Amino acid sequence: MKIKSLVAILLLAVGVSACSTVKKVVYRIDVPQGNYLEQDKIDQVKVGMTPEQVQYLLGTPMLKDMFETHRWDYVFILRKGHEEPVQRTLFVYFDNKGLVSKVDLDKRLDETN
Repeated sequence: MKIKSLVAILLLAVGVSACSTVKKVVYRIDVPQGNYLEQDKIDQVKVGMTPEQVQYLLGTPMLKDMFETHRWDYVFILRKGHEEPVQRTLFVYFDNKGLVSKVDLDKRLDETN
């Protein structure tokens, strides 16, 4: 009787511990969200460019703040499989003439956390 109980407990323990590894076995696709940014495109944005040129390179910004009209926000989140999501934020500032005055990226896209 003790052997049956021991085997049952052992099988239960193995079954429960196996469930925690199933998460890593199941394939999860890479999910990019927001503005899909590429480092080579960001490097092409230069001071003095027009908003149309920036939009041609990077696409429509995620946010055009109505209170901060001289700044465009580009947000990019990449979830790779079971890894933690990586978020990058790019701010493009424009001067009073409507030309790019500053480009601010929180961290290069080709760098790891």
